[in-house]
Order: sequence, then C-alpha cells, then structure tokens
Amino acid sequence: MLDMNFMSFLTLLIISLITALIMHYGIRYRVLEGGDGFVTKWIVGWVGAWIGSPVLGHWFAGVSYAHVYIIPAFLGGFIGAFLVTAVWKAEAKVAAHHAG
Repeated sequence: MLDMNFMSFLTLLIISLITALIMHYGIRYRVLEGGDGFVTKWIVGWVGAWIGSPVLGHWFAGVSYAHVYIIPAFLGGFIGAFLVTAVWKAEAKVAAHHAG
C-alpha cells in the first residue's frame, strides 16, 4: 500500500481520528492533557492503521473501502495510539524514579 490513493489516505485518516478520539477523550488514556497529546495519538494511530492490514492481514474482504481493510486498520490504529501513550508513561515513571 505504498502507492496509496487519496481515498485510502482519507479512510486511514478517519479511522485514526476515531481511534485517537476514543483513546484520548473516551477512555482518557493519556499523558499529555491538551491537543498535543491528541494530535500525537492521531498521527501514530494513522501509522498504526496504515500498517494494520499488512501486519494483521486482510480480514473480511467485504468490510474494506478504498483498499483499506477496516477491522485490521482499526486494530492497528488503537495499537498505535495505545503504544505511544504507554511508552510516554513508562518514560515518565523511569524519570520520576531516577529523579527521586
């Protein structure tokens, strides 16, 4: 999917927006409270959604749009948004441990 068309890009952008909204405002899993934490989740969620299908597989061909398999893209988006926050939390815990 390196030669992505605009509709594929837009589909991944919407999927990653939904995953970032759920992770940041719904579940409230965050380190940074403001918009910068949300935008970071959105960006990393897009990358996760982009690599979701190649890594997780092409599930349910009927549930795809613009060459994007929706379920693996959502899973990848959630994994990306979760991962960036988990890494930040781990770094903050290590920094606090070394400071105190």
